[in-house]
Amino acid sequence: MNPVEIITAKRNGEELSPDEIRYFIDEFTAGDITDYQMAAFLMAVYFKSMTTDETVALTVAMLESGEKIVFDPESKLYVDKHSSGGLGDKVSIILAPLMAACGLKVPMLSGRGLGHTGGTLDKLESIPGFRTDLSIEEFKAGVESIGCIISGQTPDIAPADRRMYALRDVTGTVESVPLICSSILSKKFASGPNSIVFDIKCGNGAFMKDQKQAEHLGKSLINICKAMGKGSAFLVTDMNQPLGQAVGNALEIDEAIAVLQGNAPADLIKVVLSLGECMLTMGQVASGEHALELQKSKIDDGSAFEKFLEMVAFQGGDTKSLTKKSPLIPAKKVFLVKSEEAGFIKAVDTFRLGRLIIEMGGGRTKLGQKIDHSVGFIIHKKIGDEVAPGDIIMEAHSSGKPPDDYLVRAFAGCIKPGKEKIKEPKLIKQQFK
Repeated sequence: MNPVEIITAKRNGEELSPDEIRYFIDEFTAGDITDYQMAAFLMAVYFKSMTTDETVALTVAMLESGEKIVFDPESKLYVDKHSSGGLGDKVSIILAPLMAACGLKVPMLSGRGLGHTGGTLDKLESIPGFRTDLSIEEFKAGVESIGCIISGQTPDIAPADRRMYALRDVTGTVESVPLICSSILSKKFASGPNSIVFDIKCGNGAFMKDQKQAEHLGKSLINICKAMGKGSAFLVTDMNQPLGQAVGNALEIDEAIAVLQGNAPADLIKVVLSLGECMLTMGQVASGEHALELQKSKIDDGSAFEKFLEMVAFQGGDTKSLTKKSPLIPAKKVFLVKSEEAGFIKAVDTFRLGRLIIEMGGGRTKLGQKIDHSVGFIIHKKIGDEVAPGDIIMEAHSSGKPPDDYLVRAFAGCIKPGKEKIKEPKLIKQQFK
């Protein structure tokens, strides 16, 4: 087979055979197909898409490019969760220890920032000493002993995805359903869960801009899971504004801790509990109102936060830094963004807010770039809220660049006021079990 012919075929919209897809992934993993050839292939898929059969073949090839973690295949307790990405989405950091406190086993392989969205691993690395590079043996031991682990891919787990994921982030090929599905599922299945719950974000701050796109992604994931013998469910949740209040790596850890200690923004805890109810149902631990009450009880009695501290300690993190009332990583500068007019917030440019975080150093524009964990913002006014001149709408945490006056104008420009009050977006748009 010839890699150029495969790239050309996909560029022309032809359906690739499983053998062609397997060859391309195997040769890329072995180093015989270059990064620039893979980048061309990714762009061809972005424009021409893939059939379900092609996407299943791609997922399997990426999954089998490395080692797989295997837990008890008969147990329903091994349940994972994945988000398609949004701004302020620290749900995994809250949900994994909460589910472990409820009795599930959560083997979670997560990623770094992708496009304008933050990455769970980047957020957790705000914690001094926290390791996201656990070996397969450490990962398995942590899941079995603690009940949850959030780590990154080792070089041995879905290595094809590891390299493709990084390339997608810097080649403008993130928003492709086949690439999203194969990336998610290859590493998720490699970590050993028997079922997965998906949080499909929808809105101007998500990769899926409207509900139809989000449902298409959710159903595509469900179909692939079904073909591979795995349980699955999905929720479509709103991302027309940040989730919770904090956005930025260390700031989101601070907010996740607050939620685990019982002090949660209403929108954030609703998404957490809704996803948790799905996970507990799939794990056959609890369902419906019982599942919701079980989760609330584990937050109220402190066991969810204790489980988080156990996970952090197991992964080498400094738990003392998480029990202080001061910010985890204070920013060099904190300044307020205030409203200049009276009215009601009618829209938030969530995508632009995500790009501003990257401009501030909190995200990447090239492979391997170091990020500033301290930068970000806290949003005080959201869609539907009333504002008066001088009201604080945001609190920006900066390292000093870009200049303060630029950031004030840029952040203020992301919050769109209007004269009439509007309803805030529906948070849970669809639930598919």
